Parts: sequence; C-alpha cells; structure tokens
Amino acid sequence: MIVRLALAAAVVAAAATTVVAQSDPIAARKAIMKTTGQQTAIGAKMIKGEEPFDLNKAKAIFAEYQDAAAKMPGLFPDSAKSGGESTASPKIWESNADFKARFAKLSEDAKAASASVKDLDSFKAAFGNVTKNCGGCHETYRIKKS
Repeated sequence: MIVRLALAAAVVAAAATTVVAQSDPIAARKAIMKTTGQQTAIGAKMIKGEEPFDLNKAKAIFAEYQDAAAKMPGLFPDSAKSGGESTASPKIWESNADFKARFAKLSEDAKAASASVKDLDSFKAAFGNVTKNCGGCHETYRIKKS
C-alpha cells in the first residue's frame, strides 16, 4: 500500500515537474532537490533510530534518487545558468560531462542499493554510499550561500 502511494505520488510529481521544467528549469530542479532532500531526511531518521526502519520507505528513497538522477541533467540548459536564486555553479557548464556522469553514478548506485537492502544494517551501508554522491556533487557544483 505504501509503495503504491509512493509510486502514485511520484507519477503526479513527475507530471508536474515536466510541465514546470519546460517553462522554468531552475524551479524544476529546485522542486526535485526539495523532494530528494525530504526523502534523504526520512533515511537519516531511520538510521538514527528516530523512525523505525521500513523496507518500503527505504526502497522509495532509492527510487527517488534514481528519478532525480534521470531528470536533473536536462534541467541545466545554457538559458538557466542564472536567475531564480540559483546556487548552480558555473562549473556545471564548464565540466558538463563530469556533471552528467555524476548523475549516472548516482542512478547506478541507487539502483544497486535498492536491490541490496534487506534490513536496517544493509540500509545503513547502502544509504551512506549513495548519499556520498550527493555530497560530492554539491561540493563541486553548488555555490554555497553565505
């Protein structure tokens, strides 16, 4: 049931993201990052014991990472280098092949993580590995607000 609800929510979000992405890629990528951040927070709570481990939620987190990794590379056209209070670094456009490769790695790692997770211990290991992708990309390709 939870998986079905998560999938239904993802479909609705995907449709809305497609419409927004066509007219405002900065808003679309912010929306994806917000959703991804919410899923990451759920994972962190499970790891910290603040929320009970739930295999369906764990798999939904990794599904969100795969979805984000598929959509994000297309949301950085030359026309969206600035504006919308973007924190996207110019390095994205200077090193676009590396930038896109990082999303491919995130997707691959999230897919492998989803397949490997069976319990809290395996989730801890997989979640940590996958979220390293996020941190590495943010360190290189995001402008930190002061």
